[in-house]
Amino acid sequence: MYAGVYVFGKTEARTKIVDGRARKSVGHPKPQESWTVLIRDHHPGYISWEHYERNQAMIRANSNLKWGASRKAGRGGQALLTGLLRCRRCGRMLQVSYSGTRSNVPRYHCKGAQINHGEDWCISFGGLRIDEAVTQLVLDAISGNAVEAALEAAEQLRQRTQEQRKTLELEVEQARYEARLAARRYENIDPENRLVASELESRWNAALVRVQELDNKLIQFDSADGLTPLPDKEVLLSLAQDLPAVWNAPSCDMRLKQRIVRILVHEIVADVDENDHEVVLLIHWAGGRHSEPKVKKNKTGQHGRCTSMEAIEVLKQMAGGHTDEQIATTLNRLGFKTGAGHTWTEKRVYAARHTHDLPPYDPQQTQGYRTLEQAAQYLGVSANSVRRMIKLEKLLAEQVVPCAPWRISAAILDSEEIRQAVRNIKAGSRVPRTQSTQDQESLFSIS
Repeated sequence: MYAGVYVFGKTEARTKIVDGRARKSVGHPKPQESWTVLIRDHHPGYISWEHYERNQAMIRANSNLKWGASRKAGRGGQALLTGLLRCRRCGRMLQVSYSGTRSNVPRYHCKGAQINHGEDWCISFGGLRIDEAVTQLVLDAISGNAVEAALEAAEQLRQRTQEQRKTLELEVEQARYEARLAARRYENIDPENRLVASELESRWNAALVRVQELDNKLIQFDSADGLTPLPDKEVLLSLAQDLPAVWNAPSCDMRLKQRIVRILVHEIVADVDENDHEVVLLIHWAGGRHSEPKVKKNKTGQHGRCTSMEAIEVLKQMAGGHTDEQIATTLNRLGFKTGAGHTWTEKRVYAARHTHDLPPYDPQQTQGYRTLEQAAQYLGVSANSVRRMIKLEKLLAEQVVPCAPWRISAAILDSEEIRQAVRNIKAGSRVPRTQSTQDQESLFSIS
């Protein structure tokens, strides 16, 4: 109305089949070229149509998290990718919410359809793993090798730009020569021959116009940023090495991180693969390249502090036949951590067993078996001697899982072969250090 334009049919209704029934929704915007009626200068306006379009473009540029909105500069907050994520299913920008005891755990979700049309959410996923994955890609993109490659590419681009400018200079020089040649021809013609003089004059004018066009083109080329000098290579490499430490520092402002990401990333299209429990990201880098990382998504009922399935499997195999202290020692030797990233203790194993309904230690399950230390005490030798006998397969023993306590049958310890091996060990207990390994192993041989 204010632009003096009459329009009709800017939105449309859409019908979808949901559970076998037609469901209609209205208010979906249409592109301007699809409006039903658009009559300019329909009535006197307060502003021109061009002014109106500039205002609309400014409003779209300032809008956040709306359909068709562009990326925005970092405005702070705990979410790294606010304003960069777009839903692959509906095209809307993803919104962010926070949870946790300190309200610092981000979660991205697309609920524009629910707000506007009462439909279901498109996608929703936690933001911690997504932010970490994108952060790693960004740091890799600006690492030392990446900086060197970028500088090399920039140098090649600068050389091509110089070659293009040289070509323009040659064209300008050629056009000026042709203009001077046309001028001499016109000056040497007999004025009485008006027809020829008119033709030569038009050619001269065309040559002068050509010279002016090429001069303007060369001026525009020089005014562009194509000849911007390259930054110092050593400075960039030092900054690339220090950036990961600065990025992970607690004092680093999230707004600075967001701005760095927005310099490198144009947009990220996100979707959720429910079958593989993955968040699929399509990253559009500012340089025109694309990458498609996949980030694991927690299943229903899981969270970021869950104990790994490998550790739970060890618990299941050792529960009942080993004490909580033995299970904790085994898990620590295998390098497993709790869901919170801590080492295992007897109390933590106890809590994990109760969570997964695993049985406690039952002495009945270990009847007839001895541990390595118990076997050494029973035979009257050191634990290292028993361990060497097991390694040389002179003494049969078993482990439920690697690094778990050894289980040795008590009946085997009373066999004549083991008794003879023990006598050989005791008889050679004072073997000189210079004795070869083969001779030491012969101590365990059965005569």
